[in-house]
Amino acid sequence: MIDYPKLRNWAFPDVEHRYTCDDTIRYALALGVGSNPTDEGQLKFVNDVVEGTPFAMPTMAVILGFPGSWMQAPETGIDFSKIVHGEELLVIHHPLPASATIVARHRIVRIVDKGPTRGATVTYDKDVIDQQTGLLYATVTHTTFARGDGGFSAASGLTDEATAAPQRTPDGEPHAAIELATLPQQALMYRMSADRNPLHSTPEVAHAAGFERPILHGLCTYGIASRALLETYCGSDPRRLKRLFARFTAPVYPGETIRVEMYREGSTVLFRARVKERDRVVLDFGAAELSE
Repeated sequence: MIDYPKLRNWAFPDVEHRYTCDDTIRYALALGVGSNPTDEGQLKFVNDVVEGTPFAMPTMAVILGFPGSWMQAPETGIDFSKIVHGEELLVIHHPLPASATIVARHRIVRIVDKGPTRGATVTYDKDVIDQQTGLLYATVTHTTFARGDGGFSAASGLTDEATAAPQRTPDGEPHAAIELATLPQQALMYRMSADRNPLHSTPEVAHAAGFERPILHGLCTYGIASRALLETYCGSDPRRLKRLFARFTAPVYPGETIRVEMYREGSTVLFRARVKERDRVVLDFGAAELSE
């Protein structure tokens, strides 16, 4: 069971992460960027021939400085077998360079007991900081839904207040929609940049978890949604994306088509993503903040 004071004050070591232009290109390719190799908007993320390229996809910040599977530690009190990724928020303070050495600093910011049968949420922040200059590139807020850990506050009464519900994605005809196909090997490509969980690569592990085959990383779907937003509203200029939030609602199987439906309200774009073949919403309550 979760020990609130211990988990709330969990000490994370700083994580140093050096990445290169090749890593930046590899990440973009893993999101399907370059599927049209004559599209100049896509090429600036995956081609290093033109001076000043490649540009880094903004969502690359979510994979930098990975803290490891720290929730597996028995001292957390978390039932690791029952956790799922709940929500992700990216706030971009300065665009990522094509290559750098960064320091990632993590901290627990919220632990919410939803009730004995409803699980708990554990939210932690990550600051992505340039090692040499101290420049803060991005803050990433990651929320895990710990399905087996509800009711931990019964004895102590210690729990954090839940945040306000995110703005609901509108119904009706979207202002814009884009369909982006994934490749059968998409998860195998993405894992070279990030999460090596065998759920995304090993059929036996996926079957044991209740899936018909390995699933795509949720953060890959999140990155694909960012690509749709950049292409539709930003002229593929990564400097215009300032904030990106989404809730994960269902998995994607590699090879499926992701349809991103967007509703613009001034500088905000609300969105959802669904798998076209199964008409299943996989990202919901999406919200992106754009600069002019």
